[in-house]
Amino acid sequence: MPDTIRLFLCGDVMIGRGIDQILPHPCAPRLYERGVASALDYVALAESRSGPIARAVDADYVWGAALDVLARCRPDVRIVNLETSITRSATPAPKGINYRVSPENAACLSALAPDCCVLANNHVLDWGHAGLRDTLAALQRLGIATAGAGLDAAQAAAPACLDVAGKARVLVFAFAAESSGTPREWAADDAMPGVHVLPDLSEATAARIADDINRQRQPRDVVVVSLHWGSNWGYEVTGAQRRFAQALVERAAVAIVHGHSSHHPRPIEVHRDRLVLYGCGDFLNDYEGIGGYEEFRGDLVLMYVADVRVTDGTLIALELVPLRLRRFQLMRPSAQDVDWLRHTLERACRPCGTAIVPLASGRFALSWTGPPHAPPPTPAPLSP
Repeated sequence: MPDTIRLFLCGDVMIGRGIDQILPHPCAPRLYERGVASALDYVALAESRSGPIARAVDADYVWGAALDVLARCRPDVRIVNLETSITRSATPAPKGINYRVSPENAACLSALAPDCCVLANNHVLDWGHAGLRDTLAALQRLGIATAGAGLDAAQAAAPACLDVAGKARVLVFAFAAESSGTPREWAADDAMPGVHVLPDLSEATAARIADDINRQRQPRDVVVVSLHWGSNWGYEVTGAQRRFAQALVERAAVAIVHGHSSHHPRPIEVHRDRLVLYGCGDFLNDYEGIGGYEEFRGDLVLMYVADVRVTDGTLIALELVPLRLRRFQLMRPSAQDVDWLRHTLERACRPCGTAIVPLASGRFALSWTGPPHAPPPTPAPLSP
């Protein structure tokens, strides 16, 4: 439909470390972590859990069943949070955990075909400014837009502008909060590369962001605000997060608040008929075989497919597609896994006034009523 745009969104995409090692052109496996000296150790951990993993796999291997879902859904725009530096730099930031994938192996992103990689997160500078420059150059060569990091403050703050021919333009504004582990000193400035760091979750900051969005938007723009925020584990959404997300909707008619950083899916809200994803969960990582936090089932991931009305940014429908990470590949989950994820997400979403509805083939839909509210906000007039 000409008045509807379909977006695919997911959480953290981590193609470095162990995953880099099974692709054809890996970086040197040396790590600088306490107790883990080689990225190959993460491959061995996964194999101890699930069995042998092939080496020099094809570029589409890691995406597995996700590619079938995308072929069926045919989204107009694909947005992911890329939480890996694309570099062969041998100089890590002194932070304990450093993700990198070689520029040659980063070509695996082409199989997923994201239109935008969000870079506002706590791993894009794992290999310093040189690693960030390499990352930006690699994504430019692949024809993938970026948001949330850049060679200076202006580039880091600029939205990705994604044109959907004959339909709309999608603007992606991206920020990283310190609560996600992003150091404040990573913030880009006028003379230094870095990340678009969110100073706080105050009303004043939300108002400033809203003013910036309203200055830049044009008619038939669909606005996405991508936020790397919060802790890795647990289902709690703080009051500050809810107030901040709702303020962006109310002040700037933001169509989707795209939250990530949590290693598993968190609650979903629909505020004034606009979608708020408080935590999309990891989409791809090399955590298989690592002990701890098993109760959150971080191996179960979600694809988010949202249909949005172009004229006002309101949500028409949201489909959720569960997958399971096994042997560093996205696979179809079992019926038991699907049931566990649905019931868990249902409980988490209940305080937000949303419900998870089972569909055929192990998929879900979001149902929402929510409290009575005012009509959707009208974007501020365009500046002359």
